Formats: sequence, structure tokens, C-alpha cells
Amino acid sequence: MARLEPRALDLYVVTTGTLVSGRAHGEIATAAVEGGATAVQLRAPELSDDRLLPLAAVLARSCGEAGVLFLVNDRVEVAIRCDAAGAHIGQDEDVHAVRGRLGPERILGVSVGSVEEARAAEAAGADYLGVTVWETSTKPEAIAMGLEGVRTVVGVTALPVVGIGGIDARNARDVLVAGAAGIAVIGAVATADDPTVAVRELRAVVDDSYEDRRA
Repeated sequence: MARLEPRALDLYVVTTGTLVSGRAHGEIATAAVEGGATAVQLRAPELSDDRLLPLAAVLARSCGEAGVLFLVNDRVEVAIRCDAAGAHIGQDEDVHAVRGRLGPERILGVSVGSVEEARAAEAAGADYLGVTVWETSTKPEAIAMGLEGVRTVVGVTALPVVGIGGIDARNARDVLVAGAAGIAVIGAVATADDPTVAVRELRAVVDDSYEDRRA
């Protein structure tokens, strides 16, 4: 499995298409990099692989040059072909099979909604787990586990856990205090008046929380 630095996932921005945010994936990714995100995930279910690959290649290169992890949501072959740092998948994918396709060097993230799913994903080769904290319109199909759910999953796995869903600068610290290694955001950045400023605000919250936990 890939070796993740302790804070590699502490501020994780997920892109969304113009139908949701009014902004292009590239614009959101650029704001994420400029604002201090440590990871960017390209999530574009509306695009075919042929349309997604050129965009993914550009973002993989720009994120790589900035030292920011770049991952592709679900489209494992696109992640491989654009030389992304890795991919993030849900429960509709075979984690063990995807691990084999990605190889040992690329990062594999898996969304989980229960202790059983968390343990299974870890055993199958995941590098980190995603847990939905609160309900969100940008990912309505996800099951919200709340802060207690974050604590529970953190308690049963050795993998980093990233909280996602309904997170913004006002509640991000609560997710980190619950034990998450990082926070992932969609709407808090994509729909902000100034996405770069929104990422910087989140960066400040994450850094402050990290210092508090070290004290």
C-alpha cells in the first residue's frame, strides 16, 4: 500500500461540476491548490472517460508540481492513465480488485458507512477511509454517521479517516477533534463567493486544530 504522510489528507477538496457549483472542475482545483489544500479529488460523474482523461491529466500535473495529492473518484483506469496519485471508490467497487489494478504505489481511498465496511476495506488494501459526517445535497446518497460515527470508525482501524459531508469552517474542528486525520469538502469551497479564500479559512482551522491537539 502507499505510504501517506501524517498530514497528507488533512485538507482535502473534492471538485464538483458546473451544474452544482457554477464553477468548472479546474477552477475549484486551482483554488484548492492556491488556498493550501493537501489533496484534491476530481469527482466528475457527468463526464465520459474520453472527456475526463484530458482534464485529469492537466490536474494531475498541476497538483503534482504543487506537491498536492491528486486522486480521481471512481474512474480507476483514468487515474492510472493520467498518472494520478490514486483513486477513491465507494462500496459498489471491489476494493481488493481495485487495489490490484492500482498497484502498491498509488493511494486507494474507500468510502465506508459502518464498522464492518471499514474493517473490510482495510483488510482489502485501502490506504485511507472516507466517512460521511453530516447529510449534504452534493452527495445525497451517502449515509451520514455523525461525529460519533467518525469516532467509532477511527477506533476500529489503523488507517487515516477523512470526514466528509456538510463540513465547513464552522464545524471542521469538531470533525478533527473526533479523531479524523482530515476533512474533505465539496460545497464549502465550490459554492463559496471566493473559493480560494474559503480554502484558506479551512486551512487555518485545520492548522489551529493540529496545534491544539499537539499541546
